[in-house]
Amino acid sequence: MRAALLQLNSGDVPSDNLPIALGMVQQAVEQGATFILTPEVTNCVSASRAHQKEVLHHEDDDPTLAAIRDAAVQSGVWVLIGSLALKTDDADGRFANRSFLISPKGEIAARYDKIHMFDVQVSEAETYRESAGYRPGDRAVVADADGGRVGMTICYDVRFPHLYRALAQAGAQILTVPSAFSPVTGAAHWEALLRARAIETGCFVLAPAQTGSHPSTTGKTRKTYGHSMVVSPWGEVMLDAGNDPGVYLVDLDMAAVSDARRRVPSLTHDRAYGGPDV
Repeated sequence: MRAALLQLNSGDVPSDNLPIALGMVQQAVEQGATFILTPEVTNCVSASRAHQKEVLHHEDDDPTLAAIRDAAVQSGVWVLIGSLALKTDDADGRFANRSFLISPKGEIAARYDKIHMFDVQVSEAETYRESAGYRPGDRAVVADADGGRVGMTICYDVRFPHLYRALAQAGAQILTVPSAFSPVTGAAHWEALLRARAIETGCFVLAPAQTGSHPSTTGKTRKTYGHSMVVSPWGEVMLDAGNDPGVYLVDLDMAAVSDARRRVPSLTHDRAYGGPDV
C-alpha cells in the first residue's frame, strides 16, 4: 500500500480550502498513492462558532465531501477524509466532527464521529472547549480499505488507549489519527502518543495533520502543530512531515503488522482483574 498524507493549512473559508485539497489529492495520485489521507477539519479551521454557522453545511450538501468523492472515483483510489466540520439537526445546534472513508467507487465506506472532545486549558492564553461547539460521537468504527483494515479516530482520541486496543482487537491493522493538534501539546506529546498507540496495538498509525497559522476572516486566529506522521507497528517513525504543507508518501508492508504481533502478542494477553477500590 502506498499511502499519501496531506498536510494542510486550511483557513475558515471552505471554498478556498477545497481546490488546495483537491490539488494535493491529484499530486498524490500522480505519485502512485492508492490510499490518501487528509487531516482533521479539512474543510474549515475556525475559532468562531458564529462564522462556522454561516459557512458549514450538512453532510448531504457539503461541497468538500461531494468533490472528494468525485475525485476518488476519477482516480480509483481510497480516501480518508480526516474529518469535516458539519452542521447537524441537533436541538442545541452543535456540529459534528466526522471522518469519512471513501471507496474508489466514491461510496462512503465508513463514517466516524469524534468521540473524545478537546476540553482543556493548555495555558492561561490557550483554552479549548470543543464540546461547546461539537457533539461527541459514541461508536468506534473499523472498516476495510485498500487491502488493510482501518480503525478510525480523530486527534484528541489519541490520549485514550483503550479505544485503540478495542479497534486492534476488532481487526484493525491501520489506525488513522487525523489531527489539528495544539503547538504546545504537539511539541510535548504528539510523537510519544502516536508511537505508544502503534506499539500497544501492533498497528500502523497514520496521522495527517493541519499545520501553521491558519488564515482567518474573523480576526480569531488558530495555530496547529503539523508534523504529519506515520509510525510502524514496531513503533518506528517512518515519516515526520515537519511544518510545511504538502503531500507526503510512505509505502506500507502489511506483513509488518503480523510480524510485530507475533513478536509481542499482547493483544491476546488480556486478563480479568478486580479493583482498584475507591
